[in-house]
Order: sequence, then C-alpha cells, then structure tokens
Amino acid sequence: MPVLQRGDCTIHYEEYGHGFPLLLMAPGGMRSEIDFWHRSPFDPTVELARTFRVIAMDQRNAGGSQAPVAPTDGWDTYACDQIALLDHLGLSRCHIMGGCIGSSYCLGLIKSAPDRIAAAVLQNPIGLGPGGIERFHNMFDDWALELRRKRPEVKESAMAAFRANMFSGDFVFSVTRDFVRSCLTPMLILAGNDPYHPAEISLELARLAPNAEIIMEWKTPDVVGAAVERVRSYLEDRIP
Repeated sequence: MPVLQRGDCTIHYEEYGHGFPLLLMAPGGMRSEIDFWHRSPFDPTVELARTFRVIAMDQRNAGGSQAPVAPTDGWDTYACDQIALLDHLGLSRCHIMGGCIGSSYCLGLIKSAPDRIAAAVLQNPIGLGPGGIERFHNMFDDWALELRRKRPEVKESAMAAFRANMFSGDFVFSVTRDFVRSCLTPMLILAGNDPYHPAEISLELARLAPNAEIIMEWKTPDVVGAAVERVRSYLEDRIP
C-alpha cells in the first residue's frame, strides 16, 4: 500500500494508468476515501486511467490515511497534504478532480497552489443550500464520533474547533465567492442536485468562475457515457 509519511500523518494513495497526472479527491464527506469512487456514477480510476496517470488519495483520517487532530485543522490542512503528495510524486503540474467534498478540496488546492493546477473537474460540489448548515455539522459529528471511538486520545474540544474551521462559512466552505471570481483555472462542473450538493451552488460556481463550463445532467445511465467522454476531452484539451 503506497503511503506518504509526513511526520505523524500517513496518507494512503493509489495510482492507475499513464499519462498527464490527474489527482483525485474523493466523495464521502469527512470519510473521503478512494473506495467511494468505485461506487460513483462513473469511476475515474477506471474510465480516466485510459488516458491519464490517475492518483487517488484517502484524505487524512479517512480510509487508510491517519493523522493527529488539532484545533487549528481546516481546509488549509488538507491542501498541505495534497501539495505534499504532489511533491512526493515529483509532480510540478497536474489536473485535479473532486467529488462532493472533494470539489471544495479542489478549490482550496487551487487557492493554495494555483500554478500547479492545469484544470479542474468539480463533480457534485457541496455547498450551503436552503436547508442550512446543520446537515454538514451532523455529517461531521457522525464521523468525529466514530473516530473518537477508535482513538479516544482525540480531544472533543479539538473536534469542535475543527468542525467550526470546516463548516462555519457559506457557499462552498473552502473558498469565498470573491476567490472564485478571480480564479482563472479552467473548471468543468458536473452539477449536483440534492441537499448536500445543491444545483444552485453548481450554477453559481459556473456563473462566477471566469473559465468554467457546466454539465447539468450526467449521473443517469443514458447520459453518463457522454459525460465521461466530455470530461476526458476537456482535460485532454488542457494538458500544458
């Protein structure tokens, strides 16, 4: 099992295929791990590995990755892990793709290292919709309870501060609307359509980002094949 060791943090990752690198940030909320891709409407570790060197990672404290939890943890902490993985693999530039929370990880990574990202695919972006913040707090709390059962040394106070750092804002949580307005990275958005992934958030991202395109229908069997080919061609056309 390939891993990146960063002090007390262990990041598990897997590689598929060959070509220009594509870093994946998985769906699954705080449980963002590679296995969620295998249960998605299409699996980029299969479909895109025919064209790209696909690198999939378990985010910290999900799947095979483990790390301490500190009250200062937040979106920047994850971006540092992702940049460290690129450094570990010797990748100066790559494409990125994120599903669900992975879309917000993608935006945070673009903010932290814009020169290293050639293009991004945001699938099912999360964001604050009409139902409010409670569903994201509940999702975090379910994960935190499970983690603390396995690791009782993790302090409840650290988890509370961590949750506030992750889910106390609005929009897509990891970046602001002003950042998206200024972001020149090409983005292809595969729109969400449920309370965790509101269509309104996808449409707003597409409206704000200067170089964004959007696909509204992509999940169902009658259209998913065409969506895969659109993603593939979009990323191929933007290889530096």
